Amino acid sequence: MFDQNKNQCLTNTIDFLKELIRIPSLSGKEEKAIQYIYNAFLPLIDEIELIPLSDEIKNDADYSTPISDLQYSGRHNVRTVVKGSGNGQTVLFNTHADIVPAQPSQFDPFLKDETIYGRGACDAKGQIATLYLLLSLLKQEKIRLKGDVIIHIVVEEENGGNGTLAAIRNGEKADAAIVMEPTSLKILSSIRGAVWFRVKTIGKPGHSGSGGKRISAMDLAIEVKQILAGYHQKLLAASKGIPLFDDYENPMPITFGKLHAGDWPATIPKHATLEGVLGFLPNKNRFQIMEEFKSEIETHGSEELKANYDLEFMYRHDAHVLPVNHSLVTTLHRAGEKLNLPTEITAMVASCDSWFYNNQLNIPTVVFGPGDLAVAHSDHEHIKISDLELAAKALLNFLVEWCDNIVKREK
Repeated sequence: MFDQNKNQCLTNTIDFLKELIRIPSLSGKEEKAIQYIYNAFLPLIDEIELIPLSDEIKNDADYSTPISDLQYSGRHNVRTVVKGSGNGQTVLFNTHADIVPAQPSQFDPFLKDETIYGRGACDAKGQIATLYLLLSLLKQEKIRLKGDVIIHIVVEEENGGNGTLAAIRNGEKADAAIVMEPTSLKILSSIRGAVWFRVKTIGKPGHSGSGGKRISAMDLAIEVKQILAGYHQKLLAASKGIPLFDDYENPMPITFGKLHAGDWPATIPKHATLEGVLGFLPNKNRFQIMEEFKSEIETHGSEELKANYDLEFMYRHDAHVLPVNHSLVTTLHRAGEKLNLPTEITAMVASCDSWFYNNQLNIPTVVFGPGDLAVAHSDHEHIKISDLELAAKALLNFLVEWCDNIVKREK
């Protein structure tokens, strides 16, 4: 089924991916990439539409705000459908068009040793290319399935999932969802949650040589950092014994990514801002984590700190768990085994958009895709062409079984 004319499909996919990488698509600036994806997918599917976004999303309780002042008018998600003949199980794919900032060389993709290098090569433009190849194989082989194949290609995954949030608020029904992220072709059925936090502290400034009562906002921020590091250790100890996650020493790290304070070396700083992210496992939800964050500061903080801080959360994703014996997991597992792919079913120790489908739309969801998360966001981000091809073939195997087999092969 897979071999006839596959080289042309793969060549077209490589060209598609390289051109997509050339298009800068930072959060808020994805529209040119979205239009390119729309035009490329148009000949391969039955239905395709650009779904407009609105600034109304900012009023949603799950809206994420690590990047301020983003506007939504004139921006779109892509929704496509390959229609089935009916009476089959449907599947929904999701991945994202936005990227994190690139190094100067990463907008000029290059091919070396059958590997494509460039920003977004695996996270997640390589995932879009995998879906492009999958659709190309369906069309080339003239396969018609019973169930529909739906695809959401969204904006703003990298800063909190606002594109997927908009997609699910439009409503969608499916029997299964596969969120495409670089998983090294492993099936991730348990995904940890995360909160991004920002703590602002206010001090009492003064000259470095002055006497009297001075309070350093930087010292207060460092105090917060120490309190939250201690909270993480308690949370980690209380999160043992959860299947799949116990394979990792620290599946839910805390990261302090930004600390800014002061504006002059010889002045006690009045303002400081500490930002970071805390992962958490399914024994907690985002509301509990946020409440415990504040409780830890109020319980263990100094009087100066408790009187002079502000805490906010810019990103709040719950964990999700799908049992490893769920038919989505086992069917995808069989599809990969036919190609001798890695058979590991494990947990994802990062957060992604899968919880929107699994938890909020009650669509059973896993995360799967080619590429290695370890190189995503790096200065040597890449994806192997062979892995991209294997992923597309595995997904085609999956569709043939999940959507109740082929009911028509056109001559």
